[in-house]
Amino acid sequence: MDAFWAFATVLMQPQLLALVALGTFAGIYIGAIPGLSVTMAVSILISFTFSWSVYPALALMVGIYMGGVYGGARTAILLNIPGAPSAIATALDGYPMAKRGEAGQAIGVSTVMSVIGGFVGIAVLAVAAPLVSDFALRFQPRDYMFLAVLGILLVGSLSTGSLVKGIFAGALGVAIGAVGRDPLTFTPRFTFDLSLLNGGISFIAVMIGMFGVSEALLQLHHVDKKAIRQKVGRIIPSWKVVRKHLPLSMQTSTIGVTIGALPGTGGDIAALMAYDHAKRVTKNPETPFGEGAMEGLVAPEAANNAAVGGAFVPMMTLGIPGDAVTAIMIGALFIHGLNPGPMLMIDRPEMFWFIVGALTFANIFLLIFGLTGIRLFTKLVEMPRAVLIPLILILSIVGAYAVNNAITDVYWMLGFGVLGYFMRHYGYPLGPVILGVILSRLLDDNWRRAIITAREDWGRFFDGVFSSPLSSVLLAAVIFIFLSHTPPWKWAKARLFASRTK
Repeated sequence: MDAFWAFATVLMQPQLLALVALGTFAGIYIGAIPGLSVTMAVSILISFTFSWSVYPALALMVGIYMGGVYGGARTAILLNIPGAPSAIATALDGYPMAKRGEAGQAIGVSTVMSVIGGFVGIAVLAVAAPLVSDFALRFQPRDYMFLAVLGILLVGSLSTGSLVKGIFAGALGVAIGAVGRDPLTFTPRFTFDLSLLNGGISFIAVMIGMFGVSEALLQLHHVDKKAIRQKVGRIIPSWKVVRKHLPLSMQTSTIGVTIGALPGTGGDIAALMAYDHAKRVTKNPETPFGEGAMEGLVAPEAANNAAVGGAFVPMMTLGIPGDAVTAIMIGALFIHGLNPGPMLMIDRPEMFWFIVGALTFANIFLLIFGLTGIRLFTKLVEMPRAVLIPLILILSIVGAYAVNNAITDVYWMLGFGVLGYFMRHYGYPLGPVILGVILSRLLDDNWRRAIITAREDWGRFFDGVFSSPLSSVLLAAVIFIFLSHTPPWKWAKARLFASRTK
């Protein structure tokens, strides 16, 4: 009964409900602006809410978190500029839909699927938090390393053309992510004795340049082409569409909440793995993936919002942050005199149920605010290209500068924009580059930890892999995914399919 009253606290106090609504609304539009991350917004909020009581502070932060994860999809669909890394996979099929005049439908479907994913994540948080957190604790450094390798092998799914080009793009991303001082030995890597490279390259600058600036440069070839008028007559997707894609959204929501519960991962990896899953299980999509497939929109949007609930699982039960935002929230709880972890669940269980309630109402407000303002947003795509191209460049410059308030990031953004333009011109996919940059640190750090734990003994390392069921399964998945992209595997699969159809 106490759990119910703690859950309903948000509803019973209009001030808290208003703060959740305000946070969700602000999060949607903060997430839609490249460079203005949810992490940045929540970290700034700590200084403003320092003197508040803990419930109002958490209500506002939870709303911004839930809205911000979804918000990145809007500019990803309309302008091919992901507002956040978790929206990279959304842009792969969302932007082609906008180019066909279906931006309203794409945003409507992404909103509904995000809400479904959000509720799945919240349900897992409420029902199975200790169970999922115990599973997350089983992950050793070598398991995180295999998880990063799995993510990089997704280049086969993200690259619609040549697998070789996809692998090259992923390797380029890993190399870019490795630039800077080695975090363990402080040895310079790929710095070429340039001091400005010692701190590495901001992946936000890389992402905005690769997607935003390269898109503006490509649009210069069609500057006189008339903009496609968007169909926004029906924004809310029909029950038929929702029912058709509900099984896929539930599957990818499960992926999202599981990946979200792993400390240090988050919605970006969850969305990319969900996109890969959708490509594997969808046999005959109405539109090919990468050209505006509805399934390519459903999967990442359900997964990245489900990862929000997943990220709270280790935070609330173990005091371990699931991602950057929950790491900041742990700091906020400390500031307000609370100690996240097992004792919080015992001493202050009402705090757990308050967060579950705040997430639930934030998800409801996400549905309301997500389905409003779409007609105004779609006017962006209908602008003449002579206006749209400078707008994309201005958004890209502001977004790149806002991360560190550094003009150097703007230069990097422009440079990677030119590189992205030539890569797209010659058929190289951009998604694997960003994926490689994001996963580079996860791969590097956990490889170091794994080999140090094994005392730099390969025999001890592989003995640990094969003696652990979890590590063995992950290694088998890495080998399987790698082989599934090779010509012999595809040839054998085609022969098997042909023999069955005879």
